[in-house]
Amino acid sequence: MIEIERKFLVVSDAFIAQAKAKHVIAQGYLNSDPERTVRIRISGESGFLTIKGKGNQTGTTRFEWETEISLLEAKPLLDLCEKGVIQKTRYEVTVGKNTFEVDVFSGENEGLVLAEIELNHENETFEKPDWLGLEVTNDTRYYNASLSQHPYKNWK
Repeated sequence: MIEIERKFLVVSDAFIAQAKAKHVIAQGYLNSDPERTVRIRISGESGFLTIKGKGNQTGTTRFEWETEISLLEAKPLLDLCEKGVIQKTRYEVTVGKNTFEVDVFSGENEGLVLAEIELNHENETFEKPDWLGLEVTNDTRYYNASLSQHPYKNWK
């Protein structure tokens, strides 16, 4: 139940041609406290309840527990979420032996494109594609819970 993840800005749309899957996602937060977030996500015809703990000093590692729930459960829970439901399209892109999840945000966070990669350990090396930009793993502004409260469109 430990997530080890790194997050990057994306500098081009070249990843789209390499994507093996694409999902439209809506997610909201029942609790967006940085110490522990409780998230509801709808992706396609599936719902998910996720609890995440606070990240370590590098922002790379944290507790994560997730379970699938039905759409009948997820839809009313999403309606109960705090203001600022995240809308995004996720592309799954395999690069070398790893899969990047590239999120193209819409709505209040339109213009933001982030790539995440889950690793087996913090110092694991991986192939970096040309479309991968600046690492923002430890920048809490790019956490989805933060984006729900402080949308990207208001940063400028």
